[in-house]
Amino acid sequence: LEKRFEFENYSETRDFLDRLGDFTESLGKFPDISFGKTYVNITLRPDSDDTGAELVDSDYQFADQIDALFN
Repeated sequence: LEKRFEFENYSETRDFLDRLGDFTESLGKFPDISFGKTYVNITLRPDSDDTGAELVDSDYQFADQIDALFN
């Protein structure tokens, strides 16, 4: 599951990354993150590395919570 968040400037990007960092630390759940000056890409993967592992409902809830940090 992947999503790109776009921002007007680096300050907004940094603010989002700080909120995201605090949030993920509190849950102990860490998505893959890449970012540039005005964007952040987030990828959620299944917790298990097993072949055929799939995202579960809690992963989609986590994604919704990340969306809420952006708004």
